[in-house]
Amino acid sequence: MSRPDVSVVVVSYNTRDLTLRCLRELIDSRTPDVRFDITVVDNASLDDSADAIAERFPEVRLIRLTENVGWGRGVNRGAVASDGEYLLLLNPDTVPVGHPVTDLLTFARRQPEHRVYTGRTLHADGTDDGYSCWGLPSLWSHFTFATGLSTAFSRYQWANPEGLPRYDRQSVCEVPAVSGCLMLIERDLFCQLGGFDPQFFLYSDDIDLAARAAALGARPILNPDVAVIHVGGASSSSEGQRVKILRGKATYVRRHWSPPRARLGIGLLAAGVGLRAVGTALLTSERSRGVDWISVWRQRRVWSAGWPQINEPWPPQDPSEVPPPSTAPPPPADRAGAVGRTSGG
Repeated sequence: MSRPDVSVVVVSYNTRDLTLRCLRELIDSRTPDVRFDITVVDNASLDDSADAIAERFPEVRLIRLTENVGWGRGVNRGAVASDGEYLLLLNPDTVPVGHPVTDLLTFARRQPEHRVYTGRTLHADGTDDGYSCWGLPSLWSHFTFATGLSTAFSRYQWANPEGLPRYDRQSVCEVPAVSGCLMLIERDLFCQLGGFDPQFFLYSDDIDLAARAAALGARPILNPDVAVIHVGGASSSSEGQRVKILRGKATYVRRHWSPPRARLGIGLLAAGVGLRAVGTALLTSERSRGVDWISVWRQRRVWSAGWPQINEPWPPQDPSEVPPPSTAPPPPADRAGAVGRTSGG
């Protein structure tokens, strides 16, 4: 059998029904002119996700992990188990609109110099949720977070540069970084990068990949004609999610910035959290937003340290050698929720 044009990789964690719906819609979106296979990496889900996938979709390659290794490391395992010319990373809490695999691949082959591609991620009502692309972190973006400007003036590019609020997502445009929620990338480039940095358990892993890809000449680009509906945050409870986002941000700045600049960046993050913690204590409206900033502030030593160092060679262990789950304990509370994520904060 010939090599697939695209290998779709989905990493799931306790998203049984959403993953089943995603797979059903994805398979139904096939077209005759593009051949793709699907690999699901199950991060030791506790909701019988893996068994349900195996029963309903025997044609899907299923990798059962015995522990929750995080999103990026899960993608790495799915990547080495497949061999498509391109990799399409897709969250399990997405629903394809039209024929996203065919449309995104066709677009990529017409503009191969970009090497990394995305479309739009939508709310259920069809409006853009803004999560498919992001700006790269900078001292300025950390300053606007520290001062509350990114919240007070979130619709302005100068105040919210990572959120790209003024980007025209209705037109083809180059973007600084592509979300792993919907990312098409050349396999050769992905392997040249060594996949996702295994230190990132969750959040900012895709931003890190985009920054490293750009250093090799890639120019990520958005095609507005490709879209998926995105539930968002399906496997992460609101409590603790912000801590994970901040751990990812702290890991990113330590990876990409000089030590003095990284310390300043993390200090600005702490200032922003402190400001919001005061707001939570004083203003009832802050409590209604679903983020317990006082709790996040109390955990600042945890998130400011970033994710712990993990030494995992590329390529990672052959997934075929990973034994099926037996009675593996659930992952620690601060390492749950490896899918249904977005990069922004």
